[in-house]
Amino acid sequence: MTALLASARRVVVKVGSALVTNDGRGLDDSALARWAGQIAALQKMGKEVILVSSGAVAEGVLRLGWEKRPGRLYELQAAAAVGQMGLVQAYERHFREHGIGTAQVLLTHANLTDREQYLNARMTLIELLRLGVVPVINENDTIATSEIKVGDNDTLGALVTNLVEADVLVILTDQRGLYTEDPRKNPDAEFVSEATAGDPALERMAGGAASTLSKGGMITKILAAKRAARSGAGTIIASGREDNVLVRLAQGESIGTQLVAASSVLHARQQWLADHLRVSGKAVVDKGAARALREHRSLLPVGVKAIEGDFVRGEVVACVTESGEEIARGLVNYSSDDARRIIGCHTEEIPARLGLIDRPELIHANNMVLVQTRKPAG
Repeated sequence: MTALLASARRVVVKVGSALVTNDGRGLDDSALARWAGQIAALQKMGKEVILVSSGAVAEGVLRLGWEKRPGRLYELQAAAAVGQMGLVQAYERHFREHGIGTAQVLLTHANLTDREQYLNARMTLIELLRLGVVPVINENDTIATSEIKVGDNDTLGALVTNLVEADVLVILTDQRGLYTEDPRKNPDAEFVSEATAGDPALERMAGGAASTLSKGGMITKILAAKRAARSGAGTIIASGREDNVLVRLAQGESIGTQLVAASSVLHARQQWLADHLRVSGKAVVDKGAARALREHRSLLPVGVKAIEGDFVRGEVVACVTESGEEIARGLVNYSSDDARRIIGCHTEEIPARLGLIDRPELIHANNMVLVQTRKPAG
């Protein structure tokens, strides 16, 4: 069986409401302590971890003295606002016991569809990981409406996985994993230990209702795995009731259902870039930069002779020689206006031109694909 977490460097862990709220009876402080301890162990193994945690609404319901989860939007938003306070305070306390800082990040669907907000969120999360901080992510239920909601934290976990190009998404639930049928209805249902994410048969297998305190069910997890696979990430669906489950998975133990992506993270990203038939602009490079690009090194401003076209940060830009030969294309770290201001600059000169330095590279090698054809770009 493929050991997805054992080989992963960047990991997104999603923990469901039932695992952090003691099945709805308020936050389970001892459970949060265990998650913090396991994630601290993953960090010691050299892994970067982002935590997507449910529980805010359930905690808010308890704090407000309500008997059950409300159905009206504004009541849910109020519960989320109240409960989020307790959730982040608890995580902050438990991670601090391991010398680890945390950061609260609340997202909506709009943040992940607007290109500028998407890139800002991406760069912030990657910087937090570089600093050794564990981002604790939840949907911003207080301001989200049905039109802009992600909808459930399984989907949010997949979107974050794509956002930061994580290697694996771990969805922890109160179920063992995926069965060929609902085992509560058919005792002969077979357990699925490994499959390929996106296989249509998986959606037919998935079933079962979520608890009254959470949304979704197995089908949302299967669809989340399908979404995560678009960026090459595998998904593990496992029971959070298993003792020390994250550490054991990281040690290569077979637990739960592992859904393997058809393509690797790097190949999926390169394929996505290569599939862009049109580019938003061009960076005309000198001979030294052209040679570096062919060696799959990043494009630095010092090697750029000119910028053609108008584009914003994050769009796909072609790297061409002065004769018009396209060498590579990739996601640009600066707008066309800012790029024109720093062409020919060494890295240490960028702040003097722009007042700040966003990234030292105009295009990073990880966000670039070499182009085989010698036809002019555009």
